[in-house]
Amino acid sequence: MTNFLPALYQGHAPITLQTLFKDALEAYDDWEEGMPEPIVSFEGKVLPVSAVFQWMRPCTDLMPANMIVIVADRLTKPWSGAGPMDAMTFSTAARVMSVLVRRRLKRFGRGSIEAFAERFSQPMHAAAHEG
Repeated sequence: MTNFLPALYQGHAPITLQTLFKDALEAYDDWEEGMPEPIVSFEGKVLPVSAVFQWMRPCTDLMPANMIVIVADRLTKPWSGAGPMDAMTFSTAARVMSVLVRRRLKRFGRGSIEAFAERFSQPMHAAAHEG
């Protein structure tokens, strides 16, 4: 599913992947309870946010502060990085976000766009109009 995403180079992600990660964070942030897993688009292809987080797990690049805030706001304990600026790598954030997605999907059940489409493609039952 993610074979069209650019590869990391010695743990470093191209800016396009970093931007995609930010899009995935924002999509997660907008994810309403009970809705299917959000999707993001990359070069005309769509993929679930969990795939983006999984792809970025080996990335050792430091995240910008505005992305750290999105991740840190989701933690149950305050974030404290190893450096003076509370640095967080994409790898750490990807691991955290992967766990959060799995937890949300577990609460909701299936979590793909297919589940969402399936929900709205079922014929309406006429039982309420009978009788």
